[in-house]
Amino acid sequence: MTHLRSKRLSHRGRAFAAVTALIASFVVGAFTPAEAAAEPAGTAARPAEASRSFAASRWTDRPHGFASLDGGTTGGAGGKVVTVTDQASLAQYASAEEPYVIRVAGAIDVEPFGSDIVVTSNKTIIGVGGTGEIVHGELHLNPGTSNVIIRNLTIRDSYVEGDWDGKTTDFDAIQMDTVDHVWIDHNRFERMGDGLLDIRKDSRYVTVSYNQFKNHNKALGIGWTTNVQTEITIDHNWFTGTKQRNPSADNCAYAHLYNNYLSAQVADGDPVWTYGNWSRGKTRMVIENSYYDGVQHPYQADATAELVQRGSILKNVGGRQDAWGTAFDPKDFYAYRLDPAAAVPALVTRLSGPQKGLGTNTVLNVPGDYPTVQAAVDAVPAGNDGTVTLRIAPGTYRAKVLVPANKPNLVLQGTGQDRSDTVIVHDTPAAYGGSNGSATVRILASDVTARNLTFSNDFDEAAHELNGEQALAVKTTGDRIVFENTAFLGNQDTLMTDSPKLDVISRVYIRDSYIEGDVDFIYGRATTVIERSLIKALSRGSDSNNGYITAASTWKDNPYGFLITRSKVVSDAPAGTYHLGRPWHPGGEPNAVAQVLFRDTELPAAIKSSPWTDMSGFSWKDARFTEYRTYGPGAGVTADRPQLDGSDASTYTVTKYLAGTDGWAPHLGRAGR
Repeated sequence: MTHLRSKRLSHRGRAFAAVTALIASFVVGAFTPAEAAAEPAGTAARPAEASRSFAASRWTDRPHGFASLDGGTTGGAGGKVVTVTDQASLAQYASAEEPYVIRVAGAIDVEPFGSDIVVTSNKTIIGVGGTGEIVHGELHLNPGTSNVIIRNLTIRDSYVEGDWDGKTTDFDAIQMDTVDHVWIDHNRFERMGDGLLDIRKDSRYVTVSYNQFKNHNKALGIGWTTNVQTEITIDHNWFTGTKQRNPSADNCAYAHLYNNYLSAQVADGDPVWTYGNWSRGKTRMVIENSYYDGVQHPYQADATAELVQRGSILKNVGGRQDAWGTAFDPKDFYAYRLDPAAAVPALVTRLSGPQKGLGTNTVLNVPGDYPTVQAAVDAVPAGNDGTVTLRIAPGTYRAKVLVPANKPNLVLQGTGQDRSDTVIVHDTPAAYGGSNGSATVRILASDVTARNLTFSNDFDEAAHELNGEQALAVKTTGDRIVFENTAFLGNQDTLMTDSPKLDVISRVYIRDSYIEGDVDFIYGRATTVIERSLIKALSRGSDSNNGYITAASTWKDNPYGFLITRSKVVSDAPAGTYHLGRPWHPGGEPNAVAQVLFRDTELPAAIKSSPWTDMSGFSWKDARFTEYRTYGPGAGVTADRPQLDGSDASTYTVTKYLAGTDGWAPHLGRAGR
């Protein structure tokens, strides 16, 4: 855009806190992270809180227990995200040298029957929404493998008829030898050829949580070594229809079992090898708040081992219930939260195994896993069909960000207490590349949401003499874009909501946000709703014309351009020196006919009594400019202030602007709460 030169005193020194204070009573507060706060070590939840605590723990993207120690387990974090639907792709990415987050969508039938899929270090393998299955095959971690996460999968059906003891095959669901830092979470293991999960030969820092071990002889074996090194946490698992190894822990340095549910044990009359938990060799085992129903030998220990049990419930059990020695105190290693033993059957049966809500939202942490926001965007696969959330830690990120058109379904989520805690900023003017080149953030993709962030272009126009001082904080061209609790900081052309071309309609919804600027600082041709937000029209030091809030370029056949509703405009400019807007016809395009409605919005004294004006030879009177129930010192009804007729008010609502042909209604979802 070529506009009136935008000169004003630099405002970059003022604190974000001033903005926050100005709108504290006006907009909704910052996003609260979904993860539950850490609980005191070893404490028990009240029954009424149990379901909430379980639900919170399901969605965390970091392991707990021993897998969280000694540097932690991050899996494929920092690598690219890929989705696989066939054996060849799964095998390719699982065995690659570089890190990957591998999403398994649908069932993968492994051939030949019982074959291994080798998993190398730094991998996350996660089923998408409960659909991911590996059938007739095994995930195999060779010695030396480190840092692996396997979640939300069903691994099943390598059982060979007649081989109940698994003596002729070694078709485990997952087998690992001499590995470290592994998290096995929310999986279902059923009817395999030997063990379901074999953790062998000095594997260390392992957590096995929220899994289902079903319909099998040997469920979970740990050991096969004379060394005493393995540290393992086993919690919230459901062992049902199994016979033995639930688990069997041989020569573990530390084995912590809590909130597990053992039920419907195979009743084959075997007096020895049908059992629940077994502390073998020199294992030190602690069992807490588990539930045993219909289990022979619910927990037992060798004379050389130690086993401490507290808080568990036994129902219809018989046989050994060994407990001796002091074992260890898990609280000396990590914090954890115990659920009441009485609640375990209901909670574990409902929340263990693959979950529809897992794997559908891939979380990429910036800068924890990806050093920059752009690096995280680059990790998202082209044609992405699942939500990817970029959780951006508090800080100032001085770099441009481009979200390409082929990377939809992104969420940019600031994780600070306030949106001013997480700032994406750059300082490029349009003189160096036009609007595209100046934008700090460009969003070309559709279905992108940003929350709890500040976007800024801090180019100091007062300190430069350039032909092209427009400096965008954000430009969008995608459809179905949401900004919630965000701030847009700039001077001229702060926020451009656009579309790929004139006759293509893109929609943008902005709520509970802050936008500042001076000349045409909200502009473009996208259908844009700004609701319950604060708009600050900055003074350029003029006593007659300080600028224009909007410059819409709506396609003539699109009835909906800009709707600013239930919002507040403030200004530090003198009274009667600001325009509500002017009609932008890019390149003289006659079919760009601006549509702007200020509705139920407070206007300051800075607004002119004749608030609309011409632009580049095009009359504002030919545009579609209206107000409806504006109020405040800058409001008024005159011949130069067209008002929306009350009979048309129901046609120009948030719902009507955003619905399009697909019924999009973000204001009724999260943002509308």
